[in-house]
Amino acid sequence: MARLLADRPADKLTIGDMARQLGHSHGAVRNAALTLVRRGEADQSGTGQPQFRANAKTAAAAQRAVISPPGTHSPRAQAATTRTTYTAAAAPKQTGPIRRAGGQLYHPRELADLPDVEALNRLRDADVPVLLYGPPGTGKTSLVEAAFPDLLTVAGDGDTTVGDLIGDYTQDDAGAYVFQYGPLVTAMTEGRALLIDDATLISPKVLAALYPAMDGRRQIQVKAHKGETIKAEPGFYVVAGHNPGVHGAVLTEALASRFSVQIQIGTDYDLALALRIDARVVRVARHLAQQVELGELGWAPQLRELLSYQKTEAVLGTKAALANLVGIAPVEDRDAVADAVTKAVGIKKIAPLTLGKQLPASAARQPPGSTGSAHRGRPR
Repeated sequence: MARLLADRPADKLTIGDMARQLGHSHGAVRNAALTLVRRGEADQSGTGQPQFRANAKTAAAAQRAVISPPGTHSPRAQAATTRTTYTAAAAPKQTGPIRRAGGQLYHPRELADLPDVEALNRLRDADVPVLLYGPPGTGKTSLVEAAFPDLLTVAGDGDTTVGDLIGDYTQDDAGAYVFQYGPLVTAMTEGRALLIDDATLISPKVLAALYPAMDGRRQIQVKAHKGETIKAEPGFYVVAGHNPGVHGAVLTEALASRFSVQIQIGTDYDLALALRIDARVVRVARHLAQQVELGELGWAPQLRELLSYQKTEAVLGTKAALANLVGIAPVEDRDAVADAVTKAVGIKKIAPLTLGKQLPASAARQPPGSTGSAHRGRPR
């Protein structure tokens, strides 16, 4: 990588440019380029589609071979020019907790006799797009982040535009307008995974811009930028998330047909117990989830809410955490949730966490060791 940049000192090269010349996958080239930048042995410019250029230290870097320590590169830093279709399940590779990019641990679950992260990686290798669906807070995004360290994410909503996917013009520091590539173009040119989160909240007309990249063409046309054609490099992969119960979420036939595999994601209440969340609260959540399945209720705490309960309890105490759990329930389901929590923990009444009356001045918290202003400075 350093040698290629050093041989072309006047050129700014993209990940795609270098991958084609070196014959390596985009993931491997990207990791190597970023490593050179971190070491100060190459310069990077641009954010939509980054470009790399030699600097004063690049030539020296090209003269020595450096072996990066284990864990430096992501699992996608491997040759991806040839796709592999698995005909039989090999031994699972990832069974223990996986640390996501933000530092949080993800605990894999079983999917088709494999750890879920392993199953998603195999589907990626076979170019099989996946749609994950289930209530908010069940871990859809966490699973994708754990499976694909090279992930780019689009958070979808009703205001998402084609420009949010492909790119748009923006003003630079000099006042000139330049085209900034969006996450779809970046994922395509760098061979990365792309998560369309809350995809069913995005207008079907906007999502239509994504479809040519997912079918046999594997390319899109950026009409706003000189009509240029962007081709998907090996490794490019699309996965989407769908929350069926969210207001405004519509799974169109056009969207559903693009995702050959659709996986339901629910909360693993056994995992919640293993994470030492209050067993009484987990039992309540499991019971409420059963009522949701029967159509008797519209909401139940998912793993996200249970983890939030655990953190709140550690800071404010059990009573406040229970009150908050009731308060975050939708208004129409709040009484049922409060009743279930009350019966489980044996507290007579639990209301949403609410501010009370103003505390008297004498009740204000004093610094540790303080005896109050009345006796400050007086011997006792």
